[in-house]
Amino acid sequence: MNQGVLLAPRTTLKTGGAAEYFCRAESEKEIANAVTFARTKNLPVFVLGGGSNVLVSDEGFAGVVIQIETKGILYDPPAGEAGEKGGAEVFGRPAAGVSWDSFVANTVSHGLSGVENLSGIPGSVGAAPIQNIGAYGAESKDTIESVRALDMRTLTEKIFSNTECRFGYRDSFFKSLEGKNFIVLEVTFRLSKEPKPNISYKDLAAFFATQKTPPSPKNIREAVLQIRSKKFPDLSKVGTAGSFFKNPIVSAEQFSTLKSKYPDLPSFAAKNGVKVPLAYILDKICGLKGFKKGNVELFQNQPLVLVNTGSATAKEIRDFSAEIKKAVKEKTDIDIEEEVVFVS
Repeated sequence: MNQGVLLAPRTTLKTGGAAEYFCRAESEKEIANAVTFARTKNLPVFVLGGGSNVLVSDEGFAGVVIQIETKGILYDPPAGEAGEKGGAEVFGRPAAGVSWDSFVANTVSHGLSGVENLSGIPGSVGAAPIQNIGAYGAESKDTIESVRALDMRTLTEKIFSNTECRFGYRDSFFKSLEGKNFIVLEVTFRLSKEPKPNISYKDLAAFFATQKTPPSPKNIREAVLQIRSKKFPDLSKVGTAGSFFKNPIVSAEQFSTLKSKYPDLPSFAAKNGVKVPLAYILDKICGLKGFKKGNVELFQNQPLVLVNTGSATAKEIRDFSAEIKKAVKEKTDIDIEEEVVFVS
C-alpha cells in the first residue's frame, strides 16, 4: 500500500491529484486485502481499471484507490475444443484487470464471434459490465452471461446473472448505490464459433458495402479499428476519455418538436423514448465541433470526444463540460449527461 500516488498518469484524461492510499492489485487476494485495509481505517474505496472513463479531481481522492491488474482469460470449453450445442457456444472468462481490447483481440484470434464490434475501446474488462460499454451497434450486455464480484461489506463473492446486472444505456446495477459496494472480479461472455456478423450500424454497413471480403469477426474488428482511428484522437499524444457525454434519450413529444425545427436530425429507437446523436447536435445545431477553450476542446473529428490538449486541470475540464451542457440546453432544451465518472 503506497501513499500520495499521483493519479493523473493512470488516467487517459491525464489530469487529477493524488490518492491518499494506492494499491496495485494483481490478484483477487490483494483486492480483498486492500478492502480490509480501507475498512480498518474507515476510508472510502475507489476502484480504478484502465482509467479511461474517469476524471479525478485536482485534490485527488481521500481514501484507498485500488487499481485492478488481475490477468488471465479462460475459455469453457477451451478454445479449439468442441462444446455443447453442436460445438458452437463458448464461454470466455477474462479477469477484470485484462485490457478490454486485448480480450477482444484474443476472442477474434480464436475465431470467436460476439464482441468484435467493441474493438478499440480503451479500459479494462471490469468496466465493461459497470458501464455497459457500447459501440457500432453492440453493447457488452449483448454477450455478458454473468459477473462475479466481491462484496466489500462482507468480503464474500456473488455471481450476478445478466438480468441481475440491470443493464441500461451506459448503465448497470453496479452504478447504483447498492451496486457500488461490489468490485467486479471476472466477467463471463457467451461467444460463438459460428460467425454472427452485426454490421447494421451505418459506418460498418458503408464499409462492407465496398468490400469483397465477408464480414468475419476478424474483418469486422479490422473495420472497427480503422473507423475508430479516424474519429478518436491518439491517446499517446493527448488526454481524452473517449466519448465524454452520453447520447440523450428524449420523449417522443420532445423529439417531434426538435424534428420540426431541425428536419435532418437523426434518431434511434430507445427503450424509454427516442435516442438522438449528440454529435449531430453539437456540430450541426450548436456549431461546437472543434470548439476550444484554454487547454480543453471538442475533438474536430468527433465532437462527443473531449480532449485535454495540454495541461488542463480537472476544474478546467468540469467548467468546459458545464459550458457545453448549457449551450445544448439553450439550443434544444435537452439536459445532457456526462459519461465519465467524477472522482473526488
